[in-house]
Amino acid sequence: MSAAVRPLLCARPVERIHCLGVGGMGVAPLAVYLAQSGFRVSGEDDALGAEVRTLLGRAGVAVGPRPAACDLVAYSSAIAPAHPAYAAAVAAGVPLVRRGELLAEVLRGRRLVAVCGAHGKTTTTAMLVTALRRAGFPAGWILGGLFADDTPPAQAGSGDWVVAEIDESDGTIAHFTPELTVAVNLDWDHPDHYRRPEELEAAFAALFARTTGGVLVHAGCARSARIAPGATTFGPGGTFAGEPAGEDAGRMRLRLGGEFAITSASVRARGDYNAANATAALAAAQRMGAGLRPDLLADYAGVRRRQTVLHRADGLTVIEDYAHHPAEIRALLGDLRGRVDAGGRLLVVFQSHRFSRTAQFRAEFAAALAVADAVFLLETYAAGETAAGGGGAADLAAELRHVAPTLAVEARPGDDAAVIAALERAVRPGDLVAFVGAGDLDRRARAWLAARRWDAFVTAVQPRLGPATRLRREEPLGPKTTMRVGGAARVYAEPATVADLAELRRAATAHGVELFLLGRGSNLIVPDEGVEGLVVSLAHEAWAEFAPAADGRIWAGAGLRLKNLCGLATKAGLTGFEFLEGIPGNVGGALRMNAGAMGGWMFDVVDAVQVMDRDGTVRLLPKSAMHVDYRHCAELHDAIALGAWLRPAAAAASEAVARQIDVYRRKRQESQPREPSAGCVFKNPPGQSAGRLIDESGLKGARVGDAEVSPVHANFIVNRGAATAGDVLELVRRVRARVREAKGVDLEPEVLLYGRNWKDVL
Repeated sequence: MSAAVRPLLCARPVERIHCLGVGGMGVAPLAVYLAQSGFRVSGEDDALGAEVRTLLGRAGVAVGPRPAACDLVAYSSAIAPAHPAYAAAVAAGVPLVRRGELLAEVLRGRRLVAVCGAHGKTTTTAMLVTALRRAGFPAGWILGGLFADDTPPAQAGSGDWVVAEIDESDGTIAHFTPELTVAVNLDWDHPDHYRRPEELEAAFAALFARTTGGVLVHAGCARSARIAPGATTFGPGGTFAGEPAGEDAGRMRLRLGGEFAITSASVRARGDYNAANATAALAAAQRMGAGLRPDLLADYAGVRRRQTVLHRADGLTVIEDYAHHPAEIRALLGDLRGRVDAGGRLLVVFQSHRFSRTAQFRAEFAAALAVADAVFLLETYAAGETAAGGGGAADLAAELRHVAPTLAVEARPGDDAAVIAALERAVRPGDLVAFVGAGDLDRRARAWLAARRWDAFVTAVQPRLGPATRLRREEPLGPKTTMRVGGAARVYAEPATVADLAELRRAATAHGVELFLLGRGSNLIVPDEGVEGLVVSLAHEAWAEFAPAADGRIWAGAGLRLKNLCGLATKAGLTGFEFLEGIPGNVGGALRMNAGAMGGWMFDVVDAVQVMDRDGTVRLLPKSAMHVDYRHCAELHDAIALGAWLRPAAAAASEAVARQIDVYRRKRQESQPREPSAGCVFKNPPGQSAGRLIDESGLKGARVGDAEVSPVHANFIVNRGAATAGDVLELVRRVRARVREAKGVDLEPEVLLYGRNWKDVL
């Protein structure tokens, strides 16, 4: 750690640490480790994914802006000094340290196993952690990625040892003093930091010299042998000898020799490079004192984005891998080439990482990618860099066409969507499609596969529907809600008949597609990423029927707006519905949620409800057979309400009914905001008012972006014009945290998080 920061960490207590870039795989595991080690940790990120947010929440890491009481700010090297959060910390006089500097400091005093090198360090670290856990050896760990199962990426551990992936990219490798160093291999990389190969070699030579116990290097790495001539080696012909000896039941068999205490091992992985990674991990485990067994890696779960199989069906295989250096890509594609079915092709979607790396190794990238049958180039992932000459997708495409003139190359600078569209046109059964790179193309891969799935669903269902029914892909949902935020539905339908609704329902069940009902869009928040499912809206006029019957009851279709129900009942001189006038929903939504206002509840006026079950069967349920409570009707959790028989309270003059509606309307206008909102956000805790708790916690007027806690009613979050769902959800989290801190009450959301569960984001 730098001299300016070391006295702070060593001479005065540091309890509260804030992490910038906490969504990345360098900072997120460190934040988890810090929280488990007793620090109070918070963090923020401009692009925090839901999965990492959940991971941080489970570890007790608070997500949000830097709290006022903060002793130290740790930041990812991708965070530039001009970043607003970085600049604000500087202005506030809060000390800042790089992620690697803080990691080195918190590991000081532990018996550190530092896993480092150019390629495979995350996999090797994960394999070592897996082997140690399976052997019952107590050790902590910090991984630079996510396990493919539910193993956490960091654990403080109970023993003296800790295994950590050490990154050389920003020079912070100079702050570590390991007991054991495992260098998987050495290749010149990160030319933005190491201008010449000799500079990188000097950094590793210094690390090896600081290592107090021993250094493990790959027996076949000439650069490692040159700078660490006395090191212990692993791999074919190494001190710890290991090489693949075939496959059995989907697992690779390793033949072990030399100083290994066992002669073989089973590894759930494949490829020569994974054989080397596993050999290094087992050698390190033995050097640490763990008892080796052949099965320690037999159930190795793998690491996300390392040869992850995203799809294998219908004659098509799709994988994604984090490879982002020419040597990694060469090894990966060489292995994948042997997996392509007869008659199939290897199609590679590649996103280079950093302009500086792409420009420096452009020729090497082209030579590695030329193994494919077709290459689809996305624009370079900047990772904080500004565009540099020679490092863009167009530059790499030109190099590829020079190296392999007959290779099909697709590149559209500035239009990655067109590249993915070209992939869709090119792909055919028997192909293996590999999404390769360290940027954000993993999301693109999943989006492409999802689009293919939803297109197939629409193609299968559309011919079975009547001409009046609307069925569309990627329909924006935000404009259909009272909050005016959120993304699109993967598939959206407005059935015109009961038969078409039944067909949609059966098709969704048959295809494993989740079906969501959308009424008038009140009392819900649509996430920015949209809804992964079939969204059905009973917006067709056929569902808005209002029909008085001879017995005094009214038939109200599920799509009838509550405002219209009240207006039509007023004209008919029927009372009992006035309380519904200001609720911005329809009859179906009011039935599902047992909507209430002004002391009245929807099921106060219900006589019977017509429902459709999952198999399309239509039934009429009397009110006495239904289980209704606060904001919930159990029978409508799975069934769809088609309409209801309602029983008015009495007959009265239209003018008298209208006057009562006006009283309720004025009361709402005085007590509720007029800006777009989803209604009351939180349920009232027993015996308390959520709005009062929020108000007394000083939160009226609190904002995230254009989402604001209403100054009129604190239990409303309003959209001041350009709010996103992310703004709203972040404000919900902050309100809950503040009320918990100030009042000791955990508020539970009343509004629906459409298509997702609140527990995943709170």
